[in-house]
Amino acid sequence: MVTPGPGFDLVVCACGKQEYTARAAIDVAVFRGELEVKWKEFLQTVEAERYSDELDFDLDGAAISSARDAFRYEYDLITAEETEEWLGNRGLTPDDFIDYFTRNCWANALHEELVPDEVEYYSASPELRELFLAELILSGELDRMTTALMWRLAAQCAEKDPDPGAIAVAEQKFFDRNDIEPSQLADWLERLGRDSEWFNMMLVIDAAYRIRSDALLVPQARQHELAALRLSLTQFETEIIEFESRDAAKEALFCVREDGMSMEEVASEGRYPYRRVGFLLEDIPRETQQRFLCASAGQVLKPVERGDGFELFRIVKKIEPRLDDPRVKSRIDQRLLNRHFSELVNKHVERRLGALVAAQ
Repeated sequence: MVTPGPGFDLVVCACGKQEYTARAAIDVAVFRGELEVKWKEFLQTVEAERYSDELDFDLDGAAISSARDAFRYEYDLITAEETEEWLGNRGLTPDDFIDYFTRNCWANALHEELVPDEVEYYSASPELRELFLAELILSGELDRMTTALMWRLAAQCAEKDPDPGAIAVAEQKFFDRNDIEPSQLADWLERLGRDSEWFNMMLVIDAAYRIRSDALLVPQARQHELAALRLSLTQFETEIIEFESRDAAKEALFCVREDGMSMEEVASEGRYPYRRVGFLLEDIPRETQQRFLCASAGQVLKPVERGDGFELFRIVKKIEPRLDDPRVKSRIDQRLLNRHFSELVNKHVERRLGALVAAQ
């Protein structure tokens, strides 16, 4: 049975008079069968750190510093005081902050096939689960779990009492995705530290969410959304060469345009990194989107600045978005869901991440 630590009492949202904690958001993710992958990834980072400490490896401090700076920039944490306040509101310390980036830098730096101990989330030590919670907070995963919980709470408020048939479907889906039999449910709940009342509530909110989702994701709505997003969902297949300087990129551009060399030949001759990449227009910086829209297949764009270097793009193909493209369909569905559930959440649920439950 899981015994939650104090960090799991972090209040993440409220619906009516009921507050929901980090533990609630995580347990809903367990119910949906979505925690196991994240838990295994976390154990890999822990093993990478243990392995590096054991062999006394040196880690590039600049890489950790760069990762921390990128995080602070993303969350608009300009000063050290702002960063400490952000962490404190989530029950974390500056040491937790540094340790998170250190673990993940080790995981990215090591290429060995590391095999972590097979520890189930249910039976892990309180210390390991608290470390995992810090990982979820700093990686943004707890925010995503909280959003998933809030959507379901809002759906349940809107639907009131879902049809019993929908609840039965939700129950069967639970058994299927968690690969357990109904006779094993009591043991599953005991290990999680939950009871049948909690389980029945999960079925209700999951059924309400499915009812709302199924009503949204219909062909007519998808087609209407596709028409509105035709440009932003245009797909590009490209060849890319990376350069350290603008002059090198310009020289390569001349070789392709004037000398008729292929991108791959230019990259090979100059020993520059080369790759073929496909992406949607909305996935690239807004300031460069117009250049891609105006380009035709076969055209090589002027060098694009990226970080400390430059990239040369050749448009291999431009593809109009279609609903039979899984990536396009997924983006459209996510927009439909985001819009609908954001409106429902505004009516019924309040995000509260940062407050702690008072000790009993």
